[in-house]
Amino acid sequence: MTKLFSRFLKDESGATAIEYGLIAALISVALITGATSLGSKIGNTFNGLSTKMDGATSAAN
Repeated sequence: MTKLFSRFLKDESGATAIEYGLIAALISVALITGATSLGSKIGNTFNGLSTKMDGATSAAN
């Protein structure tokens, strides 16, 4: 029984899988946060361009 318990304490294969899972989750959160921020900035840029183009076409008429 003690050999089984000591072998269980030395086994680190599960810990490695958990660490890889945590790293993947952290990378996913970082990518989602970056994409959300970039998406809103791009949306604001296109809205600004649309407003300027609407103003230019109104002034030309």
